Amino acid sequence: MEFNKVKAAAEGYQQAMTKFLRDLVAIPGESCGEEGVIKRIEQEMKSLDFDKVVIDPMGNVLGYMGTGETLIGFDAHIDTVGIGNRDNWKFDPYEGYENELEIGGRGTSDQLGGIVSAVYGARIMKDLGLLSDKYTVLVTGTVQEEDCDGLCWQYIVNEDKVRPAFVVSTEPTDGGIYRGQRGRMEIRVDVKGVSCHGSAPERGDNAIYKMADILQDVRALNENDAGDDKEIKGLVKMLDEKYNPDWKEARFLGRGTVTVSEIFFTSPSRCAVADSCSVSLDRRMTAGETWESCLEEIRNLPNVKKYGDDVKVSMYTYERPSWTNLVYPTECYFPTWVIPEDHAATKALTAAYHGLYGETRTGAPDTLAMRQARPLVDKWTFSTNGVAIMGRAGIPCIGFGPGAEAQAHAPNEMTWKEDLVRCAAVYAALPTLYCE
Repeated sequence: MEFNKVKAAAEGYQQAMTKFLRDLVAIPGESCGEEGVIKRIEQEMKSLDFDKVVIDPMGNVLGYMGTGETLIGFDAHIDTVGIGNRDNWKFDPYEGYENELEIGGRGTSDQLGGIVSAVYGARIMKDLGLLSDKYTVLVTGTVQEEDCDGLCWQYIVNEDKVRPAFVVSTEPTDGGIYRGQRGRMEIRVDVKGVSCHGSAPERGDNAIYKMADILQDVRALNENDAGDDKEIKGLVKMLDEKYNPDWKEARFLGRGTVTVSEIFFTSPSRCAVADSCSVSLDRRMTAGETWESCLEEIRNLPNVKKYGDDVKVSMYTYERPSWTNLVYPTECYFPTWVIPEDHAATKALTAAYHGLYGETRTGAPDTLAMRQARPLVDKWTFSTNGVAIMGRAGIPCIGFGPGAEAQAHAPNEMTWKEDLVRCAAVYAALPTLYCE
């Protein structure tokens, strides 16, 4: 592997990558409305002589480079969130901006930069003759991740029948290599009551009061320690080998959390006792936790048990149509995943980075202090398509992508040109090292 040639090739594509990213930013592409972005990616792949480009029935774009036996995937979700309050933006989020170091606009870090680097990384492999009969590269631009992370890869694996040897998630990693993330699930708690006139509340059964008791238990679950004196032991218990056989990976990923994210009620009027109350819970899961264990944890809270059949604990489902009008229902469960430090994909990605850029994170001058204070190999705080790639399908997944996690969903989102270059170079070098 002539690393200097790979670096030079990536640097030579900086201007082309910048233009491609700015083109993508200019096309609004929120979840379920990504058609324009997908077709622009298809156009770029074809112009760079990908060997095969397919848009599947869900609307994901799959570009193949090479014809070798081992399939190696590079995934980028290409949908974005909305812009939120426009007054919080200092520039037009779709026109964006560009200077010597940066590119601004909605989706630049989360995560249109990833598809740009992956597409050009594959082209560099062809330019330098790195493609061999050992591997084929698959670059996926996937849809609906912001709405339902991993749904796209459930479809790719189960319906397209595509199963790579491993996948690189190109979500932003602040110059690091990420080998896992906490999982998450969306839980709903419904409580029944009986309405009556508000002038005599004792005649009814106020569902909001019942929910208030339950929410104190939910709060305790999140905030308590795991002491023997606690009736409700906190989620921190999963970091202790006494409670969790996977405690080592749990400590790496971080403890699970739970919080109330929404609340609903029904009542005949503002002058009546509420006859139902419901909440949504955002549950983040660490290693050793499952959707079954998390639902049972809520069902076993003292006040949930106290109110018995008046309480229902369930998991949300997702069934919103994609931009192609395809509906692919799934439970709102996004499993925890972590790839071992000594896995072949982890070692190959680390070797590619070391060969190109050394043993510490690097980046633009204003990012260096923060990046180099962190280990090269780390984990995400947020969730990615890895929840389906590895969490559901068991396909090894490893992360390395341009941009910063803190830029995700924020106003004035931006990324760095040198991140695009660096990631394209690492992507180009990786498959050869993996297949040695």
